[in-house]
Amino acid sequence: MIVVTGASKGLGRAICERLTSNGLQVFGLARTVEDLPFPAMSCDVSSYEQVKAVQQHLKAQGVKVTGLINAAGIASMNLALTTPPAVAQNIVHTNLLGSIYCCQLMSQLMLRQKTGSIINFSTIAVALGIKGESIYAASKAGVEGFTRAFAREMADFNIKVNCIAPGPIDTSMIKGITTNQKSKIVAQQIIPRQFTPNDVCDLVEILLDERAGALSGQVLHVGGA
Repeated sequence: MIVVTGASKGLGRAICERLTSNGLQVFGLARTVEDLPFPAMSCDVSSYEQVKAVQQHLKAQGVKVTGLINAAGIASMNLALTTPPAVAQNIVHTNLLGSIYCCQLMSQLMLRQKTGSIINFSTIAVALGIKGESIYAASKAGVEGFTRAFAREMADFNIKVNCIAPGPIDTSMIKGITTNQKSKIVAQQIIPRQFTPNDVCDLVEILLDERAGALSGQVLHVGGA
């Protein structure tokens, strides 16, 4: 079973649909899970207690968790000076602490079998230092640092931990970015084109594959930075 956060929309939903179409079992987590075509449970990942409840549910059901994809995330395209404290806290709690909580608790379900793959999500905004995304980038920079260190902690258990950092992907996450802003970001990528959720799904499949077992602690930029 592969646990996917942010499963109700955007990249999380696209990843779930790709994996299930290839015959893999997924368990989605999202704030709202009505009418999802795969098993799911309501969960706000910024709450340790709610993530713990999911872990206990999966444990009680005897589910063998082989993967975790932390696709849940929020962004607010504002200058740091004009970002309210509550918004900044919500971004950090969801993006950084949410990823940490899920890694802490779901990896415990992988330890006995000594195998697994964890994929966290960052953003090209960390590498490029994009204006107007400073707090979002800060939360994701934390995810990148956590990924590198956590990969070393999990290595003895044969659990690999990597991070995908896309440029602008056509999902609701970037609805607040103008076409001109997107073009400027894309122009700074090594491969200057806008990528799709399918491109990210391709990379997710590679990282979940056993043949990627030697790849851990890496931050992979979709588009290049």
